[in-house]
Amino acid sequence: MPGHALLTAQTVEDCIIDQGWERYTAEDHAIWRVLFERQQRTLRGHVCQEYLDGLAALGIGPEGVPDFAGMNARLRRLTGWEVVAVPGLIPSRPFFQMLANRQFPAGTFIRSREQLDYLEEPDIFHDVFGHVPLLTNPAYADYMNEYGRIGLVAVETRGVKFLARLNWYTIEFGLIRKPEGIRIYGAGIVSSFGEASYVVQDPSAHHLAFDLERVLRTGYYIDDFQASYFVIDRFEDLFDLLRGTDFTTRFDELRALPGHTPFEILPQDVVIRKGTGHYWRDLPAAKTKLK
Repeated sequence: MPGHALLTAQTVEDCIIDQGWERYTAEDHAIWRVLFERQQRTLRGHVCQEYLDGLAALGIGPEGVPDFAGMNARLRRLTGWEVVAVPGLIPSRPFFQMLANRQFPAGTFIRSREQLDYLEEPDIFHDVFGHVPLLTNPAYADYMNEYGRIGLVAVETRGVKFLARLNWYTIEFGLIRKPEGIRIYGAGIVSSFGEASYVVQDPSAHHLAFDLERVLRTGYYIDDFQASYFVIDRFEDLFDLLRGTDFTTRFDELRALPGHTPFEILPQDVVIRKGTGHYWRDLPAAKTKLK
């Protein structure tokens, strides 16, 4: 999601920069390899096949930091999307405009070895390894495109907070139900060693069937693992839900309704797995700042 950097940049053109692939050092490429190989081991058997298909289709591998030019040639042929380089977090309006134009904004810097396990601002590994492979899937690519279009409505109608929640519980931390079991698709899990390990190994979190209103009303914490994950059945369902909702009036309605925390299970929730809550009970104090 957009952030608070580049506050003076109000157009897409203001935000796009050259990737400068030739400036990556041998150490940068080595860090990419460490991150890539570690995530491949952690995600094996737990990430959705659509993601793995996209990784292969784009030629994203452990060799080093991908060159956007070569990757985009493949991506455009598949779904009409392209990755554009940006210098960091960007404001909401150009962010949503890019998605509406089938452009995915990606940072160009890569974390240091000291930051392998956690980085507050998304780097190129999160953006490219985490987000871009699923843009090869037509249904997911259409969802992201529609999300951008709705985002522009949200900017005009004070609804960005609700779209941020949708982003959090689908694009960043979404799960999908497959015949072989629950699988990961959200980029925040795919690109994070800690979150991926938590999803795979720790039974603390609830798994709840995705419901659009429930997600739009559920806050989240940006600095810890999730207390609840929302599970979809198909990427097509996400697109259909956005197309079937009048967000021009929906944001006003949502502001008048109470919000939910990610810890609670509501009577109307369809519970796929009731979490133990063990991880959260062990924290020293309850968190209070929900997004």
